[in-house]
Amino acid sequence: MEHREALIALRTFLSTQILGQEKLIERLLIALLADGHMLVEGAPGLAKTKAIKELAEGIEAQFHRIQFTPDLLPADITGTEIYRPETGSFVFQQGPIFHNLVLADEINRAPAKVQSALLEAMAERQVSVGR
Repeated sequence: MEHREALIALRTFLSTQILGQEKLIERLLIALLADGHMLVEGAPGLAKTKAIKELAEGIEAQFHRIQFTPDLLPADITGTEIYRPETGSFVFQQGPIFHNLVLADEINRAPAKVQSALLEAMAERQVSVGR
């Protein structure tokens, strides 16, 4: 399938799943094509979360929603080293930031260090994990 046809099919799929949000769908597709990020704001019940979930389904991507709270730690989004007693070693457990599409809900409630970890992943497309 040609890229244009795939995009039209994705737009059609999203339009059948999310009714009355044509502008949101258009902007989601623009952000996807631009390989960028998107800030979605709006009143509760306007299908913001559903739109991103459906986009992930439409492109067969991994989706994760992070609810930001004042007690969240950077490792909660980036991941951390987990000790495996059976092997006596540490294994890195990826956090939700490693998913293809991430919905960061209520970012303003997160501590500065958590916001910094999120912004690093967004701007530099890399994740730093403390040792």
